[in-house]
Amino acid sequence: MKKMIDIDFNSSRYDELVQLRYKILLEPLGLKFLDSHRNQEANYLHIGCIENLDDKLIGGMMLVPIDHDTIRMMQVAVDTKYQGEGVGSYMVKYAEKRAKDIGYRRIVMHAMLTVINFYEKNGYHQEGDIFEEKGITFAKMVKDL
Repeated sequence: MKKMIDIDFNSSRYDELVQLRYKILLEPLGLKFLDSHRNQEANYLHIGCIENLDDKLIGGMMLVPIDHDTIRMMQVAVDTKYQGEGVGSYMVKYAEKRAKDIGYRRIVMHAMLTVINFYEKNGYHQEGDIFEEKGITFAKMVKDL
């Protein structure tokens, strides 16, 4: 059984989330998490997925306000041990509900090409052309809430 939680910035749970994001998203690409980025994340909404049995953080993401209607989903990561079990879809649905509940009408993200199908299955569509950012190719994916 899994549950979703909000994670306080600079808490020990936040440190776990940073480590998970690094392990799943950055390390395979040869990128580092820069501590200088931490301050940018102070006003973001950090969300975690916890395995109830052992209170382990198995997934997480950030929601970043863009304007009064749009929020951006970023750094969606699921521990490799739990990938393919529906954890990612569970987290995305929770994030959409959370964003809608606090007044946002649209959610956007920059998805790596390898996960476009995942987001399409979750109701997102590609907007605009594929683009490159810091040497990584992305597609802008959007969904109206």
